[in-house]
Amino acid sequence: MQYKDYYKILGVSRSASPDEIKRAYRKLAREYHPDRNKSKNAENKFKEVNEANEVLSDPEKRKAYDALGANWKAGQNFQPPPGWGDGFGGGFSRGRGRAGDAGGFSDFFSQLFGGAGMGGAGFGGASFGGGGPGFGGFGGMGAEAPPDTRARLTIDLEDSFHGAQKQISVGGKTLQVKIPKGITAGKTIRLAQQGSRGGDLLLEVDFARHARFEAEGRDIYHTLKVAPWEAALGGRVPVPTLGGTVELNIPAGSQSGRKMRLKGRGLPGHDHGDQYVTLQIVTPPAQSDEDRKFYEQMAEHFKFDPRH
Repeated sequence: MQYKDYYKILGVSRSASPDEIKRAYRKLAREYHPDRNKSKNAENKFKEVNEANEVLSDPEKRKAYDALGANWKAGQNFQPPPGWGDGFGGGFSRGRGRAGDAGGFSDFFSQLFGGAGMGGAGFGGASFGGGGPGFGGFGGMGAEAPPDTRARLTIDLEDSFHGAQKQISVGGKTLQVKIPKGITAGKTIRLAQQGSRGGDLLLEVDFARHARFEAEGRDIYHTLKVAPWEAALGGRVPVPTLGGTVELNIPAGSQSGRKMRLKGRGLPGHDHGDQYVTLQIVTPPAQSDEDRKFYEQMAEHFKFDPRH
């Protein structure tokens, strides 16, 4: 019979707190649950994780398991010491699982604890899929991870550009949310164990409407209004960006609709986004006789037909 290192299976130290064990179990249970993970070994890994949690989350079983000492190695042949369990309240119940199955646990677990734990449901009779909330489909095993709660979080583009802390209220609870730099719309922020039923809270990020900018992924788009002489003669003009105002060199003879790029001026990240600037020529209104006379002189001078 092979010794099983339950701490190694959950990826925690032998001094791990109950909360650390609980978090590790929940993470691995979600990762290997056969309803989500279709890999060949997922079901076996899921069984191992549940068995490790069954022992380490139970103070009495953990105490008994720790009494074996830390010198056993996973895979090493193992037999319980003579009189095993006598020092732990007369041993553990052995009559609750199916014969020879110990509730679907390994021979190692069966040798130490018999059929104790999990209500004797057994993995053999569990239905993977279609049951109840969360992962569902476990019959009486009691191994369901609590379901996640989903909500939408609307932030400003500046929150993503600089990073931020937001205070939100969900289900009567007030939570602090860290907004990572460069997060884009549609991405999810996970708050562990803050869901309505003890699961995780998943916040899907959306951007609030902005007066100057629009975002597509990490790229930022801005429409820049320019005067006719700026477009005709060219020159450097100020342009707002999320990081502050910069100058853009407009080529002479530019037309409305011309798109120009400010490299690296989008949202930050491993690959910074860019800012794309679309020129929009704005014509001054003719508000006086002098203004109208000036436009008449322009028409006479250029003899320009924009529709030709």
